[in-house]
Amino acid sequence: MLGRFITFLPVFLLVVIADQLSKWYFLERFFVTENPLGFFDWLTRFAQERRGFAVQEIHEYLNMVVVWNPGISFGFLANNGDNHMNVIILSAVAIVISLFFFVLLFKKQNRTQHMAIAFIIAGALANVWDRVRFGAVYDFIDFHIGDWHYPAFNIADSAIVVGVLIYVIVDLCSREKEQNPLAKKVGRWHDD
Repeated sequence: MLGRFITFLPVFLLVVIADQLSKWYFLERFFVTENPLGFFDWLTRFAQERRGFAVQEIHEYLNMVVVWNPGISFGFLANNGDNHMNVIILSAVAIVISLFFFVLLFKKQNRTQHMAIAFIIAGALANVWDRVRFGAVYDFIDFHIGDWHYPAFNIADSAIVVGVLIYVIVDLCSREKEQNPLAKKVGRWHDD
């Protein structure tokens, strides 16, 4: 059981820290010119005012932006109001999903899936922390080709997507190996 946490905890902490540091940097250091908050103040201050929309071109296909997402990852389920009930519901859903994956951590034996679970839970909880402090999630990465823009996102969103993809791929490969007699023999031969 300790092996699960040896895989899970460093990945979880890395994702949460990378997400929150990147959000702080782009919001407070990249876009704010006067009186930016220090990281600890920014991380722990509740009911923060949201900065207005801003955009800075980095590359022909990449902008850094200030976008507030009151919905879930990549703008899904966003509405136009500052609805406290929406914050509570979406945060509760993210926490329940995180608990579901935490339970899976104890059921799965595969270390790659443990890492994937860490990505998913860290991404979900990092975005919940934004929602609690700002009433919305801060998204700052804007990939685009011409006038077509992929929905703005952040590191937590990316971690969730990567985690789900890794988890599903490993799960599908494991099932294929269990169902395919030849794969079982080959797998046994390679395990020796």
